Amino acid sequence: MEASNKTLRVCEKGHRYYKSSDCPTCPVCEQDMKPKSGFLSQLSNPARRALEHEGITTLQKLSEYTERDILRLHGIGPSSMPKLRDALQSQGLSFQHANKG
Repeated sequence: MEASNKTLRVCEKGHRYYKSSDCPTCPVCEQDMKPKSGFLSQLSNPARRALEHEGITTLQKLSEYTERDILRLHGIGPSSMPKLRDALQSQGLSFQHANKG
């Protein structure tokens, strides 16, 4: 059996968890912060944090960006885009179109 590189960590709230990376994020706290509904609840934690970091917490705000703008955010990957497009379309919204010039 292969030895694990995971180390025991304890967050400031006292949650105990194991991590093999330098990422300081407590998975228990992260799950507690995840919305229970809405388009942000459909995304992975890194994708949700990327949007929240930019202040994009509503579909109206999301519709002010191009797909390319969103894909440039650290934490957003191609698998997030169909979920975001569907969420926008459900409210009659869409991403901005890139200006061709």
